[in-house]
This record gives sequence, C-alpha cells and structure tokens, in this order.
Amino acid sequence: MLKQKIKLMTDSCSDIPIEIARQYDIQMLCFPVTVDGVSYREVQDFTKEEFYEKLESAKEFPSTAQLTPFELHDAFCALYKEGYTDVIYVSIGSGGSATHRNAVTAKLQFETEDMDAARPMKIHIVDGRNYTATYGYAVVEAAKKLQRGAQVPEVLDYLEDWVASAGLYFVPMTLKILKRSGRVSAAAAFAGELLGLRPLCEIIDCKSNVAEKIRGEQNLIPHLAEHAKSRMIPHTPYIVLCGADMRYAQKLTAYMTKLVGYPPAETWNIGATIACNSGAQVVGLVIRQENRGPLAEESAY
Repeated sequence: MLKQKIKLMTDSCSDIPIEIARQYDIQMLCFPVTVDGVSYREVQDFTKEEFYEKLESAKEFPSTAQLTPFELHDAFCALYKEGYTDVIYVSIGSGGSATHRNAVTAKLQFETEDMDAARPMKIHIVDGRNYTATYGYAVVEAAKKLQRGAQVPEVLDYLEDWVASAGLYFVPMTLKILKRSGRVSAAAAFAGELLGLRPLCEIIDCKSNVAEKIRGEQNLIPHLAEHAKSRMIPHTPYIVLCGADMRYAQKLTAYMTKLVGYPPAETWNIGATIACNSGAQVVGLVIRQENRGPLAEESAY
C-alpha cells in the first residue's frame, strides 16, 4: 500500500501571501492579467504593491482570464509524476469563474488519459464559492492540519464547512474601478460620488449586493465592522483585507478588536484578480457566519 503523499493547491485569487504559501507548501496557480495590452501572471510577474501602481497608471481597464483546462491538466500530470497520491485543489468560486468547471474537466481528462490504474492519484476539487481570503484562509488552515498529520477526509470536511460559512464584506474608497467592473451601476456610482456615499458591499457565494450606503469617511470603518459583526458567529476567526493604503486596515483592526474582543486571525492585501474589480483603495472583512449548506447545483467531485 502506497504511503499517502498529499498536495494542497489553490489559485492566486485566494490572495494567500506568497511567503505563507511557501511556508506551508501550497501550490499556487496564477491567473493571467492583462494591463494595457501586456499579459502578466499574477504573483509570478509582480507583487501586489507593484500591481496597485500598474492599476493606477493604466490607460485601459485591466482584465483577468480564467485558468484553462490545459494548464490545470498539466498541473495534475506534473504532480502525478512527483508521486502524489492525493491532490486537493481549492478553486475560485464557481459562480465567478469558469476555472472551477475547467478543473473538473482537467481531472476527468487526467483520469481517463494519464493515470495508471495500478498507481491512482485522487484529485479532490473543492469549490471555494467566493473570492480572496474567503477560501484562501481555509486553504492555509487546511495546510496546517496536513502538517499536523490530518487525513484527507478531515481536511475536506473542514474546507467544505468553511467555504459554506464564509462571507466577504468590503468598502471601496473610490468608485471608479467598481463602476467599470459592474459591481455598482454607473448611475449609482455617479450619485454616490456626488453625495459622498460609499457602498458597503457584501459578496456571498460570488453574488454581490450593496448592503448599505455610507456617508462620510469617518463612518466607513464603524459601519463595516458593525455590519459584519451582526452576521459573524461569535468567537470565530476573521480576516482583515486591504489594498494600497494600510491605514484603513490598521483602523479596521483596532475597531474590530475592541468590538469583538480579539484581533484578526490574518491581515492580507488583495491581489490583482480582486483589485481589477474593486480597485486598489479598499478595506474589508472575511467572517464566518451561518452555514448555507451546499450550492444548489453543487455535485461531488
């Protein structure tokens, strides 16, 4: 019987800091990003801070693309050659990218064309159900569990439970990028700029909604924190997200720590995939809330 050799894999939309990914041996598949006609790979070709500068100076609206079945298939084949018995891939939410579906296609191709029945490699695909640290945090915690000797079923149960419970709440400090990405209508963005309003956006299972319109910059952090706390399961970990200006993260950390009685589990910067849709001037929270159960169209992989 082969000794288990498990690989944990995700994609760059998870926003896991590269040093943490390396520390816990998490393989990162990097999304393509195009800025002013030049193609890059997130994480590989620039730091998050360098991308904020590119975004600010870009003449055209930057765009991202999905991970293709071909590169996902190549990643699975490479791990097979390295002798892995199990691969756990936690993808960007299926409601926001075709990448998850492409991973399922790549898995079927690998099992049909490349895997030797005498030496199987199980590929477990987990739908991250959202963006950024809503699944990235869970991937890091899963990696810690594997390092402590956890088996695949325990890790999968944890991942499925977390992504079904995580919620993302954020406030953009400028509406320019958010308007162009379609998260806020052009009319609403225009009115917001005139009136000094900022949307408190919530994204659950890749579905976005403006929960509240906040007037005055001094009210942004308190409203964001109070709104998230009202949905958060007490005494559970939360993650602070920010973009180019760390002062917002520091203010939110101080406010949330006083509000709930303990500091965030992590503070992460958003990457290019998220910044292309929200802008680089943003502050947000990932929290654990009531488990929503499986997605309506979710199936076992």
